Amino acid sequence: MFKGISIEKDEQGYRASVKDLDKSALMDGDTDIDVDYSTINYKDALAITGKSPVVRSFPMIPGIDLAGTVKQCSSGKFTPGDKVLLNGFGVGEVHCGGLAQQARLKSDWLIPLPESISPKQAMAIGTAGYTAMLCVIALEKHGLTPASGEILVTGANGGVGSYAIALLSKLGFTVVASTGRVAESDYLTSLGAVSVIDRNTLSEPGRPLAKERWAGVVDSVGSHTLVNACASTKYGGIVAACGLAQGFDLPGTVMPFILRGVTLVGIDSVMRPLTDRIEAWDKLAKLLDSTTFDDVANEINLQDAVNIAPDLLAGKVKGRVVVNVNS
Repeated sequence: MFKGISIEKDEQGYRASVKDLDKSALMDGDTDIDVDYSTINYKDALAITGKSPVVRSFPMIPGIDLAGTVKQCSSGKFTPGDKVLLNGFGVGEVHCGGLAQQARLKSDWLIPLPESISPKQAMAIGTAGYTAMLCVIALEKHGLTPASGEILVTGANGGVGSYAIALLSKLGFTVVASTGRVAESDYLTSLGAVSVIDRNTLSEPGRPLAKERWAGVVDSVGSHTLVNACASTKYGGIVAACGLAQGFDLPGTVMPFILRGVTLVGIDSVMRPLTDRIEAWDKLAKLLDSTTFDDVANEINLQDAVNIAPDLLAGKVKGRVVVNVNS
């Protein structure tokens, strides 16, 4: 038996709770893992609360991230005792995920945990930090350098935003943070933002083209915020879109793209090829130090994870939440 969060949906309704589970709760896979840590992402909060149809089959163990130790691997890709991590691949949605003490997964979904990162630190990073790194890589491959100009990070108090600020700052970029919690500006400047703007300046309908300001943008918000960010991006700039906290609509025009040559690149983290994942995690291991993890991560247990999900959706959670599944 092992403990885990179980999401159920039946005639009694939709509910998530911590339960004692047995191996029959796990799904098919060639690798068994003792989970050390998981985390709560926006998608996990949607799954736990049922606010969006994230979960496709029931019962389901949520958790799109995990870090742990291999117990057995029939594919031969890993050996018992190997430290591994997982982000995405539909885990926590269509396949039982990381918010439990045990997991059974496909070895093709797993990558080795970088030696310089502990399981807890990996989950402080999680999909949020991994996605932020993918965004930063996209900006760099577009040719942006610190000399290119200011980089806007929207949804700055969230996990992706927090890591995007920290990573860009460490690379020498000038970062401007957009947030709905301007009162917490000290947190954002401690991560490396040089200034903070109120999200209301971006979240309402705006002009098709605005004054050029941003060399690049990391956007985890979508909707009007993404449109306004594109409208104020400099000629030849790039906008990396990776989230939809405000909405999945794109109520804008083609003008930034055909008049200023702005590039809008979508950042998928769920089905990303393993080579891209390894590149991103290797860069994370090199760029981030222990103080970064301390600044953005809070540790909780499985029951706390159920309780905190509504607050995360309401934008009341700062930074990252690490779940110690064994506490």
